Amino acid sequence: MSNNKRIAKNALLLYVRMIFMMVVSLYTSRVVLKVLGVEDFGIYNVVGGVITLFGFLNGAMASSTQRYITFELGKGDAHQLQKVFQTSVNIHLLVALCILFLGETVGLWFFYEKMMIPSSRLLSAFWVYQFSIFTMMIMIASVPYNAVIIAHERMSAFAYISVLEVLLKLGMVYLLFFTRTDKLIIYAALLFLMQLLVRVIYGYYCGRHFEESHYKWGWDGRLFKEMLCFGGWNLWGGFASVLFSQGLNILLNLFFGPTVNAARGIAVQVQGAVNQFSINFQTAMNPQITKSYAVGDYTYMYSLIFRSSKFTFLMLAILSFPILLETELVLNLWLETVPSYTVVFVRLMLCITIIDAMAGAFMVSAQATGNIRVYQSVVGSILLFIVPVSYFVLKLGGDPWSVFVVHLCICILAFVVRLFIICFMIHLSIYDYFIQVLFRCFGVLCMAVPLPLFLLILFPNTLMYGIIICLVSILMMVFSSYFIGLTVIEREFVNGKILSFLKIRKNDKYSR
Repeated sequence: MSNNKRIAKNALLLYVRMIFMMVVSLYTSRVVLKVLGVEDFGIYNVVGGVITLFGFLNGAMASSTQRYITFELGKGDAHQLQKVFQTSVNIHLLVALCILFLGETVGLWFFYEKMMIPSSRLLSAFWVYQFSIFTMMIMIASVPYNAVIIAHERMSAFAYISVLEVLLKLGMVYLLFFTRTDKLIIYAALLFLMQLLVRVIYGYYCGRHFEESHYKWGWDGRLFKEMLCFGGWNLWGGFASVLFSQGLNILLNLFFGPTVNAARGIAVQVQGAVNQFSINFQTAMNPQITKSYAVGDYTYMYSLIFRSSKFTFLMLAILSFPILLETELVLNLWLETVPSYTVVFVRLMLCITIIDAMAGAFMVSAQATGNIRVYQSVVGSILLFIVPVSYFVLKLGGDPWSVFVVHLCICILAFVVRLFIICFMIHLSIYDYFIQVLFRCFGVLCMAVPLPLFLLILFPNTLMYGIIICLVSILMMVFSSYFIGLTVIEREFVNGKILSFLKIRKNDKYSR
């Protein structure tokens, strides 16, 4: 199977997975909000966010693990691949212990001394905090196994296990209706048990299919140091990312209380669902970017970077544009109770998501080179300004949504810096990126936006007209993406796939 066909097949599998997961996850969020209530839902988001703050340790080493496993698989060195997996397991066990230590010391101090939690819910919040720590540790232990599956491009297994995970989550949420004890504690405990089961399934699958995933204790000091140093620079970038994300969550809690955290929690759910479109596509492409660098095929690597950025923008724009126009309608159809500020939070976070997702290929390309010191140190330093600037704005009397405006502005700056750094690192042409990606994306917006925006101003705010505006915005974005966003070769590829699909459907019809 050619690389392009493999990418297309894996992306399709991941999109089928994503659509199912998105529908189930959004419905699950609706049920969780209903069962827990706005206050408990906000408490869970902010308390779990404290543990996520320490999760930057895991994120840093996860990127290192993914890069080294994919790189060695691309080179075809089975012995070195086994050593990389063995070392990555050792590293992630160490990271899990570090998070346990930080969570039970610094994190626990912050929980009792700084967090704004109603006294009547303090005990429940404490148990949520404890279960969140151990859930995070289980997730950390799963990282090397997930990395092996993605490196081998076995997206079908990844998809099936993820579907099982969301179904288990939906089932456990319905169990909350039948419990008479504290629903917040039971919810956190069930999430821990679900994550433990998923970890066992990942381990079993890898053990059956990939020889290198049979863990045996061993120690390679040189490789451990190399992966740890690589992860160290990822640590800086991961620290900045988690700090501004959870730092904003904590700022909102300190200034406005848990009800605003509930609004942010809903916005994060929408952002996560939309972001799955880019994550799935990039998950299918990332191994090819790393492998092409490993074998020295830079021309193919450049084309993958262009396609990754452009297709990511087009896919997210098609999905996000109708939501941006009719955010209030979408939220009212989804939720029984919409917390204050949710509408503006969702709109701003979707804009941030699109900008960040376009830069996803930059990070993978930098990691493929093995030299990420400049990239992570510069970009991470820029992102760290989000929290102090947001704090300054809030102290001056800013509204809750002002922190997301700060976030958006700094993300635009970070995107420009990322582009210049990666062009210098791998000798990518800025002119080619501008012409093949940014120019086409801007053209798509110029063609797609005016008509739906005019209809939004013209039509009254009703359900029927809202649906019409959403449909028109999707159609305009699809047509604009096809005629302006895609090159002639890309349009021919899409046409061929559509004709092939229709031919298969026609043959199936006549064969019955």
